[in-house]
Amino acid sequence: MAAVDDLQFEEFGDVAISLAANTDATTISIEDPSETPKHQRGPPRASGREEDDELLGNDSDKTELLAGQKKSSPFWTFEYYQTFFDVDTYQVFDRIKGSLLPIPGKNFVRLYIRSNPDLYGPFWICATLVFAIAISGNLSNFLIHLGEKTYHYVPEFRKVSIAATVIYAYAWLVPLALWGFLLWRNSRVMNIVSYSFLEIVCVYGYSLFIYIPTAILWIIPQKAVRWILVLMALGISGSVLAMTFWPAVREDNRRIALATIVTIVVLHMLLSVGCLAYFFDAPEMDHLLTATVVPNQTVAAAKSS
Repeated sequence: MAAVDDLQFEEFGDVAISLAANTDATTISIEDPSETPKHQRGPPRASGREEDDELLGNDSDKTELLAGQKKSSPFWTFEYYQTFFDVDTYQVFDRIKGSLLPIPGKNFVRLYIRSNPDLYGPFWICATLVFAIAISGNLSNFLIHLGEKTYHYVPEFRKVSIAATVIYAYAWLVPLALWGFLLWRNSRVMNIVSYSFLEIVCVYGYSLFIYIPTAILWIIPQKAVRWILVLMALGISGSVLAMTFWPAVREDNRRIALATIVTIVVLHMLLSVGCLAYFFDAPEMDHLLTATVVPNQTVAAAKSS
């Protein structure tokens, strides 16, 4: 150990000369933390196209790295499915708000889904929508016959099973078909990158939330009000789907890209119009036909007697 007298401080007048004399020296730069560079340029912002490329998964190195850090459980275990429901209430509310207030030019997957896609929100949104449509349809039928002395109300529980079949089939089969189509186009056109199946299911599930309050308001026995409500809901949810899936197909052939978006919107329109026509307008039409046929039969019976 060196003696205390051997430790001496030496002032260097010229740093460059000292470093040239001792090439093995190690230098340490100590800066005042309060001093910050005034002209520090940040990384250039990515354009809209570059953001979409990052969104659609072109940054494969980071994705593979993150995927390698996650431990995947076997699909027959409870832990495997538990990851699909690992979401908090604030995330669900934020995604519902995003589906109700779509922002032009912003992608729903990049803003809300990509960080943690879930099945919790889509599952309960579909379940709530099933009961909202079935209960509202029964109440609508009851209000149509309200005041009739010969009418005896009988709940139609079959509407629950029909609504569940339609809603869950749409929320799973349509995303499955769209996911397969995007994978097929990815094999044909190299610069097209598809969403994952879980992300597509998540987008479709949250896009259906607007129909829950719409189905409740369909109880109003006014056809004009019902069709205005369905058009508003279709415009909001359809715009979420169109703005989400357009970046995934816009690099494809122009006709194929437009046909894909039109098909997505048309299927969404068939779901909303079909639910309105079957669960709400059909009982009303049956009541009007019965009301017009019965008086005619009574008059004919009176004339024959």
